[in-house]
Amino acid sequence: MADEKDRFGETMRLVERAKEDIYFAERDREVLEKLRARLRRVEKAAHERHCPNCSILLESYTFEGFLLDRCGDCGGVWLDKGELEGIIHKISRGPLGAWIDKLTAKID
Repeated sequence: MADEKDRFGETMRLVERAKEDIYFAERDREVLEKLRARLRRVEKAAHERHCPNCSILLESYTFEGFLLDRCGDCGGVWLDKGELEGIIHKISRGPLGAWIDKLTAKID
């Protein structure tokens, strides 16, 4: 009898973990959809680069003001030096940080 209770308890723990995994997978999917909505394709890039992985011509996209190169074949995304840090900084700051950046930006 005690063995049955233990198996039932283990089953309940597994069900709870599965529900938690499903919840977080859905949250991740929502976040990715929001980020993909901000991705804009650039029709004519100033440069033509080839994928270092598979040598296919890269497609250019803008994301949060940064130019990204993406391979349509292998799905790789290639960034220039400092772009990843810039994207992370811009996304993590939020709307208030973006507003402060606009206020303190130097006008060229």
